[in-house]
Amino acid sequence: MFSSRGSSAGPRDADPPVGATWLDAPHPVLVADRDGVVVAANRAARTLLPDTEDGDRLRNRVPSWLADAHRGIADGTHAPGAGPLSGTIGERFYAAHPTPSAGGDVVWWLVDETDRRLAEAELRSAQERSVILAEISSTLLSSLNVPRCAEVAARMAAEHLADAAVLVAPPQGRRYPLSYARRGGPVVQETRQIDPRTVPGLAEALQGFPPVPARWIDPRDIPDWMIPPGFAGPVGSVSVTPLPGHGVPAGALVLLRSSTEQAFTPGEELFARLFAARAGAALSAARLYSEQASVTATLMRELLPPALHAVHGVELAGGYRPAKDHERVGGDFYDVHPGADASEETLVVLGDVAGKGLDAAVLTGKIRNTLQALLPLAADHERVLNLLNGALLTSHHTRFATMVLASVRRRGGRVHLRLTSAGHLPPLVVRGDGTVEEAPTHGTLVGALPTVKAHTAEIVLAPGETCVLYTDGITEARGGPLGDELFGEHRLRQSLTECAGLPAEAVVERVQMLAAQWLGHGAHDDMAVVAIGSPRGGPLTVVRGPSGEDGADGADPDPADDGGSPARRSWRDGMRSADRGRSARSDGTHGGTEDDGRNG
Repeated sequence: MFSSRGSSAGPRDADPPVGATWLDAPHPVLVADRDGVVVAANRAARTLLPDTEDGDRLRNRVPSWLADAHRGIADGTHAPGAGPLSGTIGERFYAAHPTPSAGGDVVWWLVDETDRRLAEAELRSAQERSVILAEISSTLLSSLNVPRCAEVAARMAAEHLADAAVLVAPPQGRRYPLSYARRGGPVVQETRQIDPRTVPGLAEALQGFPPVPARWIDPRDIPDWMIPPGFAGPVGSVSVTPLPGHGVPAGALVLLRSSTEQAFTPGEELFARLFAARAGAALSAARLYSEQASVTATLMRELLPPALHAVHGVELAGGYRPAKDHERVGGDFYDVHPGADASEETLVVLGDVAGKGLDAAVLTGKIRNTLQALLPLAADHERVLNLLNGALLTSHHTRFATMVLASVRRRGGRVHLRLTSAGHLPPLVVRGDGTVEEAPTHGTLVGALPTVKAHTAEIVLAPGETCVLYTDGITEARGGPLGDELFGEHRLRQSLTECAGLPAEAVVERVQMLAAQWLGHGAHDDMAVVAIGSPRGGPLTVVRGPSGEDGADGADPDPADDGGSPARRSWRDGMRSADRGRSARSDGTHGGTEDDGRNG
């Protein structure tokens, strides 16, 4: 079964643990003696090492790593159980498994592990790329700001894919937003006018066409504007990849490598496409969010209550708190439509639409727009309410609303109001002595019945007095010590009693503060409050005339101001001085005060 030394049929004796079929083993097998002389080799070994003959010195036929390993085993300096040795033979990678015999010969089984190692390398590379893509997706989607997202995409592309990267966003007119990044350097963003046709494949990528292979792009054709600041060395390889978006392209990604680096391989180009797909999705989401946020902000401006200020000598102040703070809008609203001049009435509207949130806010916007269109008829409150009622009944909305209309005009030192409630809580009037009165107005709600019946009340505010319009979100605020008690109209009246003589803005702040304290962190409905105040002092034009007598052009005395306690009289005296200056400024007059010298 075995041949003697020098024969190619097999080993010289039966000591080596190989069988008669070793010649046909699929792996190369070499047998060498203690001195490193080839004793035998099977067919696979002779194919791998075609010049090998029995009796050749092993070190002359095999790579040095295998000859050294044989010498170590023969000398006993390398333990056979230490595991297989490995190295390259030609262009293949082999693991060498030694089997020593008692006579000193060693049988070497050579196992080709090239394909396995390549597969393992590809697997590791795929795993690394999966980790990178997951990190990229997480990082890119963490920001919905378009410039920030473009900055992150360019920086991560330069870090993981190339020496430098340029992200070209869709044009804004004739100018393109560009994000330059190089590995280890800062990201530079600018907007400039460029011609994408000067970069091969860029114009097509911006339109969403598939990328051209990197080997088709001549780096010498790259224009100077495409090179990031601080890029070292000439460009050696270029890759242009489109950034796919949601329906429309999100831009293009240009990858650059210097001439000292390896050119882009097909696998790297494929990975660049995977990166670009995630970057494009993130940029598209950020751009869509930005557009929607802009549209929402534009529409929200029309739904938010306006900022109130003095109009034609009448103090106006308002406060609004939606049921959910993050929504900003809801079913409560107020509006002010100033008269053309001081001789015409200013229309103040406060209302409450059934429900809350965005759905109620949409109907609120329709009511406000309809009321603005009905301003020429504002002298007749009941007619305005019926026209609005008809508009709501013919719409697709099934909600109703309550509201209060207040026509306001200042005459002399007093403020005259016409108040009409349509199913809403009657306004409260805070007199100068702290008395709180309920305006005698009532009516049916809007948007539920064929017609609206309402009664209009006329109220006159002396200087320092205030009329408060509010929604049921104030009185129905549930809280208190146990968290289940309504704030109620009684507490509201008591709070307003303490607001006698305060400016309209202070009254609104006081009501809002008390309602918020009562609520704590509990849930609540929309809350709106508007204060209409008559400033103290009247529209003064001359305080001390040439004759030395005080005068007030058209100012009425304040019969309701009986002085009260000494502390309140002292506080009111200070308020009068401040209110006179504010009233004069709001009327656009510069009356002759004691420090008239400042006005010449």
